[in-house]
Amino acid sequence: MPGVLPISPLVWPHLCTNSRQVVKMSATGIRKPGFESPAIKLPSHPTYDLKGVVKLALAEDAGDRGDVTCMATIPLDMEVEAHFLAKEDGIIAGIALAEMIFHEVDPSLKVEWSLKDGDHVHKGLQFGKVSGRAHSIVIAERVVLNFMQRMSGIATLTKVLIGGGKNHRMGLFDMVMIKDNHISAAGGIINAIRSVDEYLGQKNLQMEVEVETRTLEEVNEVLQYASQMKTSLTRIMLDNMVVPLPNGDVDVSMLKEAVQLINGRFETEASGNVTIETVHKIGQTGVTYISSDILYQFIAVNLAL
Repeated sequence: MPGVLPISPLVWPHLCTNSRQVVKMSATGIRKPGFESPAIKLPSHPTYDLKGVVKLALAEDAGDRGDVTCMATIPLDMEVEAHFLAKEDGIIAGIALAEMIFHEVDPSLKVEWSLKDGDHVHKGLQFGKVSGRAHSIVIAERVVLNFMQRMSGIATLTKVLIGGGKNHRMGLFDMVMIKDNHISAAGGIINAIRSVDEYLGQKNLQMEVEVETRTLEEVNEVLQYASQMKTSLTRIMLDNMVVPLPNGDVDVSMLKEAVQLINGRFETEASGNVTIETVHKIGQTGVTYISSDILYQFIAVNLAL
């Protein structure tokens, strides 16, 4: 499945109760010394309640009865040491969030890592461990893996944020993106850009501004405006200028011409008809960014690597 990097369900090589009974369950290889805490902090947002999302995910799992399998099979006094094991090569992501989830379930759990978010992992690598009450670890395990597998899959496919790509913006508040609906409502692409320039000036705001263009004529209009007026514009989106062909290939001639017209005066972004198979050919046009909803979220992949 695209966007998911498999991480093994937590492997418990050592389990013990308060009476110090030890049961050998399975082996994950030699444990590396030097475990360390994650160095990358979770991204901030003025209104986003990440802790609330964690609580909601845990509550969704628990329902009105809790983990009935765990309660039926695992002694209450059992303590374990569970290891994180990569099942495929890739980029690991979600370590900081995993730590938040474990501590939300049980602050007494001890979580240690040998890697940090954004690091490469190879198949079979043990990169972290959590120790403490088995009940607490099992309750947190599925939520931790759901987040980490999804995040690691995205990071692996696009090398996102902690690896090479980035989100356009955190929300509607931190970047201007002038899309087709804004252009229609404003009465044209130049009216829309001019309105944005005036608004940002009035509010004394400085932020990136992107405008969507759909034809070479619109690109020329934007360039002419920018040559005559002071503007906050930073990026031009070249929408649907990648044309699918019957044989499964794509025609990128219009996109390439648009990039040449802009000639480095603004960042450029290709959007539309982007797939894993076409992304390399699109990148060869010289476009600065490629955006895609392949991963069910808007991701801009920086090709200037």
